[in-house]
Amino acid sequence: MSEDTYVYWNCKGREDISRVRDLSTRGLFIETPRQFPASTETKLHFLVQEGEINVQAVVCHMQPPTGLGLKFTSVREEHHRRLAALINRLRSLVDPSANK
Repeated sequence: MSEDTYVYWNCKGREDISRVRDLSTRGLFIETPRQFPASTETKLHFLVQEGEINVQAVVCHMQPPTGLGLKFTSVREEHHRRLAALINRLRSLVDPSANK
């Protein structure tokens, strides 16, 4: 990703803000030194130009000390549209021909 995108998240009573390294409609990878076991539930909150995006996810894998891979488990319909718009915008920054 060429533009820094951050997500506020909470997991097991801990809260943090992390840089998003990879993002798709199915999940994301965030930079964090914190580690949680697979299947741990997480809530994510993006505030981006597309609007507020809230999703629920579970930890799929850990890559200590780099970060966590998270799989989306619940995305409300209006947030799903915003998420798709965010992904398209970020892809167009990497590859301007992606939206053509």
